[in-house]
Amino acid sequence: MEPDFQKGDGLLPAIVQDERSGDVLMLAYMNKEAWDRTRTTGEAHYYSRSRQKLWHKGESSGHVQKVKHLYLDCDQDTILLKVEQVGGAACHKGYRSCFYRKFGEEGAQVCSAQIFDPKEVY
Repeated sequence: MEPDFQKGDGLLPAIVQDERSGDVLMLAYMNKEAWDRTRTTGEAHYYSRSRQKLWHKGESSGHVQKVKHLYLDCDQDTILLKVEQVGGAACHKGYRSCFYRKFGEEGAQVCSAQIFDPKEVY
C-alpha cells in the first residue's frame, strides 16, 4: 500500500512526531519523490512549496530527521513520520518544534526555548 498522491494534486501532508516523546515537531508536505527518497535513505525528505523543490531536512543546518517509523492514514492521504531529531531542533527558527507558540487569553506566547540562532546556522 502506497500513499495516494493523486489526492492533494501530488502533495500530501506529512506530520512529523518525535519518536520518544510523541511531541509534534512539524508539518510538511511530501510528493512521490520525497516519499521514495525518505524510504530509500531512512532520512526525511519533503517538498518545499515555497521553493518549489525537493529538500532533505537538515541539508543546510545538519539537523536531519532519522525516520524510525512511517505510517499512512486510512484514506492514504496523510503521512505520519516518527523520527529521531538530530541536533534537537526541527524548526528553522531554532526551536525544537515548529509549534513553539501557544495561544491564550493574552494572544501568542513563546512556550519553549530556542535551541539555536538561525542567523548562525543559515
